[in-house]
Formats: sequence, structure tokens, C-alpha cells
Amino acid sequence: MKFRTVITLILLGTVLSFPQDFKKTATSGFVFLQIPVTARSTALGESSVALSDMGSSSVFTNPAGLGFNESDHSFSASYSPWLADIKHYAASYSIKSDMGIWAVSALAVDYGTMPKTKKITGQKVYEVLGDFSANAIALGLSYSRALTDKFSFGVTVKYVREGIDGYSASNVLFDGGILYYTGLKSLRIGASIQNFGVETKYINDPFKMPSVLKLGLAAELLGDMKSDYRVTGIVEALHPNDGDERMNAGLEVAWKNMLFLRGGYKFFYDEETYSFGVGVNPSTKIPVSVDFSFADYARLGNILRFTLNLSY
Repeated sequence: MKFRTVITLILLGTVLSFPQDFKKTATSGFVFLQIPVTARSTALGESSVALSDMGSSSVFTNPAGLGFNESDHSFSASYSPWLADIKHYAASYSIKSDMGIWAVSALAVDYGTMPKTKKITGQKVYEVLGDFSANAIALGLSYSRALTDKFSFGVTVKYVREGIDGYSASNVLFDGGILYYTGLKSLRIGASIQNFGVETKYINDPFKMPSVLKLGLAAELLGDMKSDYRVTGIVEALHPNDGDERMNAGLEVAWKNMLFLRGGYKFFYDEETYSFGVGVNPSTKIPVSVDFSFADYARLGNILRFTLNLSY
């Protein structure tokens, strides 16, 4: 069976299995899973599902990208001071084996501490009882394999938990994706479904998972991955189960695979608009690179993100 037929069947099956009720907006839980992770992805307007050179950080966008990772070992760590003084951390590590590529990942969100109060009976004031904290975490195990030099698939199973004070909710979710080089120059197609799982409860209130279906295209508009100068264009469509369809687009300009300039834009969002960033991959004995991004969230402010990458 040709790989185009395989892709068609996979995408069709994914769409048919995806929840079809999109009438309610912002009704899912564990929304911290929707926060972008790496500086490169953010700088490109989060349009990264069709990129094959993300290293171990592919687990956060499309686990199929791991299959084209040429490094035996890959590590990535990201940090961002999110909105409202929230801190966002993420890390991933992948290792190549004869069976394919395995990866582990961790994502943590620290919402900080807040005062705990209790209303005093008969009065309009509150008694301060102390402080309470809120946090969230996601731990993942991924597997990916390139079946040919043009097609790869990947899956992730992850444990997620979110808690506030003495209350918490947890679940087991799944990610899956494919990445396919079409043979039309450097054009590749990527598709993934993220955060797929059954409902869970917070105390006695059930809520659904923030599932999202992504489909993207990427290609070199100028040069290729080995050229001194390269320009890569990416476009991506999103189909979330708790909101309207959206679209992301990005452009990456590379010089000798050492210096990268990136820009992106998000369409059909309430606040998020443009983003940009830079990446530096110096030719040193230690294979390390750093990425930085800036994202505009209009009335909510601006978000900075930093990512460190290591490979061997």
C-alpha cells in the first residue's frame, strides 16, 4: 500500500474518532497542556507540527518528528515566565536504538502561592488563614520510528496532574502523529492529535481533555538543510475540541545552520498575534544551541521564552 494511501486512512480515522461537538468554548480542563513549550516553536507562531529537525522537543509538537532525529542523544530544556507571574518549565531527552527512538519528557507549571481566606460570619471582611499553592505536571514516554526515509510515526503516553491546595485531578493521555516527505522538492506533511483521553473529575465536577488535531505543511522556499542560506516556510491548521479552528504560520531564515531568524503569526485568536525569535548554534566541541522567542499577547502582555538544546 502506498504511503499516501496510508496517510489518508490515518487522517480519516483520526478525524472520525475526534469529538464532533464544538458548540461549547473553553470547557476543557488541563489547559496548561495547550501552552507552547519551546522558543523555536513559539517564534514560528507555534507552526511546528511538520518540522523534522526539532530533536527531542518534537514530543511537545509531533512525536513523529523524533523518527528523523539523526542524533543518538538529544536533550532540550525550556523556561518561560508565563502570564500572571506563572512559571512554565519543560524538558525532554531522546535516545536512538535499533528499535527506533525513545524519549521521556516532563512539563511543569508553577502557579505560585496565594493567600487563603475565610469569610467572617456577620462581617464584610475575610480572615487570612495562610497561603496555598497550585501547580501542574505532565510526564511522558514517547516512541517514534522512521519506516522509510520519507515516513515516520510517533506516539506518546503521558500522565498529567493538576492540583490546587489539597485538591487535585489526574489522567492518562495520548499523543500521536505522522510525518511524511511528499517527494515534491522538500515539502512535508505533518499531522498529530494531542491530549486525547477520557474525561476526568475535579472533586465531583467532570471535564473533558483539551484535545486538538493539527495538520501542517513545511518546505524550504530557498536552499535546503545543507545550504549556507535557507528559508523555510511553515503553515499549520488547528482543530481544538473546546474552541474554533485556528491557523498558524511561520518563517525561518538560517545562515550556515549557525544563526536563525524566525517570525510567525497566529490567525483567528482573541489576543495572540505575532511572534519572533533568534537561534544560535555555534560550531563548538560541545553540540549546544540556544533559542529565544518573543510573543505578543496584546492586552495580556508579552511572553519571553528560552530553550537550551544539546545533542550528540
